[in-house]
Amino acid sequence: MKVLVVGGAGYIGSHMVRELLEKGYDPLVFDNLSTGHADAVPEGRLIVGDLADKEHLRQLFSTNRFDAVMHFASFIQVGESVTAPLKYYTNNVANSLNLLSAMNAAEIKLLVFSSTAAVYGTPETVPIREDSPLRPENPYGRSKLMLEEILADCERAWGLHSACLRYFNAAGAHPSGTIGERHNPESHLIPIILQVALGQREFITIYGDDYGTPDGTCIRDYIHVCDLAAAHTLALEQLLRGNGSMLYNLGNGRGYSINEVIDVCRRVTGHPIPAKIGPRREGDPAKLVASSEKMTKELGWKPRFASLDSIVESAWKWNTAIGTK
Repeated sequence: MKVLVVGGAGYIGSHMVRELLEKGYDPLVFDNLSTGHADAVPEGRLIVGDLADKEHLRQLFSTNRFDAVMHFASFIQVGESVTAPLKYYTNNVANSLNLLSAMNAAEIKLLVFSSTAAVYGTPETVPIREDSPLRPENPYGRSKLMLEEILADCERAWGLHSACLRYFNAAGAHPSGTIGERHNPESHLIPIILQVALGQREFITIYGDDYGTPDGTCIRDYIHVCDLAAAHTLALEQLLRGNGSMLYNLGNGRGYSINEVIDVCRRVTGHPIPAKIGPRREGDPAKLVASSEKMTKELGWKPRFASLDSIVESAWKWNTAIGTK
């Protein structure tokens, strides 16, 4: 099975490619390298291109016959989406329309879409289930929900079958230590904490310690990136079997507070990791955790790296390797 992985040079996409290769698929990556890295893609599997380039997409689909497409090529920074909404709607929505048009022309009707649990906004109940109200609170979340709705329209119009996976925070790195999280600038909690342990930052800032949680700090959901890739593969397999469109949340079910994450990082690294309390950030809910009960029950998804310790250990192995380069 030949699978096009759009955004396959990025953090989650590159782990997806490794997962596909391990499962016997034939992945090809299409990525503009704006946030991805060519060296994260196995040799001979990268085509550098942009979803804004309709002619390049036409050529890509005319010279390759794909059984399915997996879509990871999105901008993901919530704060940036608020200050630069058009950037997010252009890339996450308009450019995705170019991909869908090219797929339609090539009569490819299977798509796995990496969405986000940000489509729910501030939840009424936690953990968040798939039937929770959809109330995204920023352009990033709205752009993802827009595309989900477009996919449903395409199913009605020309038979596109899609799998949309909604989750919060991917974390960790491949057990081999050869690929992992590399953002510039880094904005995700675990790699920022590990940068303190590596001496690249003086301390970690905790934005508010007066929330209505057991230790006063925000609680967030973390899933190992390889477990995310495995979940995407399960969804792909269902599409290939002809089981129709689907929607799943992915989460660890309980969440971890900022203090808990810092403590685990201290234990794994053996570093004191100084922390300072800063003011709350506007729009930070006290608790965001997604439920993966539906996917576990229906597709048998079971995380290999279920503990926060195992997630941090893999991230530390990767960050130690790149921190010495």
